[in-house]
Amino acid sequence: MGKSIAVIVSAVLIGSLGAILVTLQSAPSRLAAAVNSPSDPVIAAAGDIACEPTMNSNINGRQAGQTCHMQATSDLLMAQRFEAVLALGDLQYEDGALVKFQKSYDLTWGRVKAITHPAVGNHEYGTPGAAGYFSYFGGAAGAKDKGYYSFDIGAWHLIALNANCTKVGCQAGSAQEQWLKADLAKHPAKCTLAYWHQPRFSSALHGNNAATDAFWQDLYQAGAEIVLNGHDHDYERFAPQTPAAIADPQRGIREFVVGTGGKSLYPFIKVQPRE
Repeated sequence: MGKSIAVIVSAVLIGSLGAILVTLQSAPSRLAAAVNSPSDPVIAAAGDIACEPTMNSNINGRQAGQTCHMQATSDLLMAQRFEAVLALGDLQYEDGALVKFQKSYDLTWGRVKAITHPAVGNHEYGTPGAAGYFSYFGGAAGAKDKGYYSFDIGAWHLIALNANCTKVGCQAGSAQEQWLKADLAKHPAKCTLAYWHQPRFSSALHGNNAATDAFWQDLYQAGAEIVLNGHDHDYERFAPQTPAAIADPQRGIREFVVGTGGKSLYPFIKVQPRE
């Protein structure tokens, strides 16, 4: 399939909060008309989701402002039938303890747990080894000492990575990077979408993160189409680009930052090129 696949992406928002919907569609070209076939898998994705259980009085979004709307964003997921939900990290604030997952995340996004494919965020590691996260999601989160895995949906190959690079290596030659390279080699004919928590490029609070450059290098060389991230609490999309942030409309990767799962929102700090 490769670059002959058109991926239709739309942001469904409540105010400025919401989830990103991705239709994994086979089409004659990258510029194909955005007409969904009934057989096209549709997935939803967002990160930065559930507030502390002590803030559960706001679980239905009653608080003024843009805080603790995990119930409202999860209602978006319940309103449609999705093939899968990609949870892009920082799923349970502030430290990812299991009891907090059970008392906050589980009451909202936990309603679609059966179809959720999570990525681990930095807040999950507020509990040693991200133990609460791995206990809550079980085998769906990958091996406890790794937190990275891959799977297929339709004609697409999806890869969940762990960008907590001080916990598991991200650099070239690390066990994770070597696994990624091997996984990509095993799926050369698949259209590829990768996702993890901390974005390589971002215009908001955390900015660009070079720690995940090796991921981008491998994905770009393999012809991957899309990267999804969270971490910065906003919605941002980039035109196709190389790992060096050079425009490449023919084979570049399009990155989306979707940190709009409900916790709160960040403003842009410095708008990056190709945003």
